[in-house]
Amino acid sequence: MVCVCAYPIATGATSRLISGYDSYGNTCGQNNSRVEGVALSGRDMRENRYVFFLDPCNLDLINRKIKSVALCVSKCPSAELKTLSDLKNFALNNGSHLCSYDVSPTRYTSHSERSTKCPKLPVPPSKSVPLLRRCVPVDIGCYAEFAQSFITFVSDNSVLRRVIAGVMASKEIIMGLCVLALVLSLIMMVVIRYISIVLVWILTVLVIIGSIGGTGVLWWLYADHRKALDNNSLSVFGKEVASDNVTALLVYAIVATIFTVVLLLLMFFMRRRVALTISLFHVAGQVFTHLPLLALQPFWTFLCLLLFWVYWVTVLLSLGVSGTPVKNNSTGEVEYQMQGPLQYLVWYHAVGLIWVNEFILAFQQMTIAGAVVTYYFTRNKSQLPVTPILSSMARTIRYHLGTLAKGSFIITLVKIPRLIIMYVHSQLKGKENACARCVLKACVCCLWCLERCLAYLNQNAYAATAINSTDFCTSARDAFLILVENALRVAAINTVGDFVLFLAKVLVVSCTAFAGVLALNYQREYTVWVLPLLIIGLFSFLVAHTFLSVFENVVDVLFLCFAVDSKYNDGSPGREFYMDKALMEFVASSKKSAWSADGDGREMKSMASGGPSA
Repeated sequence: MVCVCAYPIATGATSRLISGYDSYGNTCGQNNSRVEGVALSGRDMRENRYVFFLDPCNLDLINRKIKSVALCVSKCPSAELKTLSDLKNFALNNGSHLCSYDVSPTRYTSHSERSTKCPKLPVPPSKSVPLLRRCVPVDIGCYAEFAQSFITFVSDNSVLRRVIAGVMASKEIIMGLCVLALVLSLIMMVVIRYISIVLVWILTVLVIIGSIGGTGVLWWLYADHRKALDNNSLSVFGKEVASDNVTALLVYAIVATIFTVVLLLLMFFMRRRVALTISLFHVAGQVFTHLPLLALQPFWTFLCLLLFWVYWVTVLLSLGVSGTPVKNNSTGEVEYQMQGPLQYLVWYHAVGLIWVNEFILAFQQMTIAGAVVTYYFTRNKSQLPVTPILSSMARTIRYHLGTLAKGSFIITLVKIPRLIIMYVHSQLKGKENACARCVLKACVCCLWCLERCLAYLNQNAYAATAINSTDFCTSARDAFLILVENALRVAAINTVGDFVLFLAKVLVVSCTAFAGVLALNYQREYTVWVLPLLIIGLFSFLVAHTFLSVFENVVDVLFLCFAVDSKYNDGSPGREFYMDKALMEFVASSKKSAWSADGDGREMKSMASGGPSA
């Protein structure tokens, strides 16, 4: 990707992007070479440093660009120019020619092609954009149509204006409530260990009541319909209908009974594993108490992603103006085109976007895993490193970047075909037959499931790497074996834990939305609350999901540490557990489990920091 970035810099495309260029291949602010077949190319534009569009409001909505002739000028018009005489006076007084290069300022008012070679009147006042030297109209009202094309659900301009007015009037409230969602999410990460047991018991009681109650209602309905069927007062047709209903209710009741029995048996046998989930949530809350800076990991990740996106878009735009200048015979303007193998640089750059995005997210997971592993395998918590998170980042950069590159590349290999199939499906929408549509959707679904499974395995592989400092493949194999050995526990953690975290997200969104309704109630003159509330709800959910996903990541790493600790240690002298008191109590209450009895005398690998070991 560095080579891809170097290509537009070396060929001058980045300079064209920043300085701007006209429709004839001249880069503004530079002395240019002539383009074959273009009479107005090869001009010295060192005095003309700004790009001016003859018709800045002529927008190509399909290609999302300004469909206008561009010129290099020495100054952007700061005041409105209403007539050709104003254009002439502006050019003579400021030396900035706003008509085509082959039209002299003295002929602005009389030239035969002034309607096509001079700007559309009136010329709105404009100013240059910082860094990018483009003359942009001060009044951006002409871009309203361009913005509205992306808002397909709005057809009434008056509604759009009222909605935008409501958002602008409520911007302080929206920003304040977004901060509230952030604070609630941080508080929830600390207190969730205290309410998790309550939520789990509420969920258990509701499931038991719902399953038993639903089964009972079905048997009652079956008995009632059976009694009605035995009544000879029904007609022949009525008896047929009643007989069908009785048969259907009997089937439903039997199925519900089997489901309820199986569900209750599973809940009975998995009660200890649910207790493990509660213990892990409790320990995860303690992790955030000892390592509060873990909560800031989403900030650094988002900052890194934002910087990378800015870099990626800049290189993409540079590639768009790279290549050889070619004359467009239909318009007479110059376009830049990459030919040969170089034209595939954009696709390589697109793959890099996916890969590096996944790499940055993997770096966050590895950093969290390293810090949590250090916390777990430190017996005396008062002896934790001063900066365990920075230490984890340093170990990751020094030893494990290859592991992250390989794991993120595997996700990229699965995500690319899924995105391609989704693009093909969107392009063929309404044209393909039902069978093809079903096959495409099935492929997308299967690839999405595979991607989620690999992402979960990668996350555990990073935790295994943080524990034993092994390579990616070895860590993935070890993590997979541990997950298989503890399949029921993993299922309990992923179901019960995910439900508890989902309720926490709903609580954050509900509290933020309720506060938003109360706050917006004081601005009743703006009756359109839809967009402000949608913005508040969406942002609060994203914030809650981001921070509680960190909590979920911590729980998963703790479980893997607990599984390794239980496998290699049994609490005897010389093989003491590293686990927290809450997890120790869980192990003590389930000593007879065959899983915890698995001990082969092997010592656990060193967990002390120093060298590549975590």
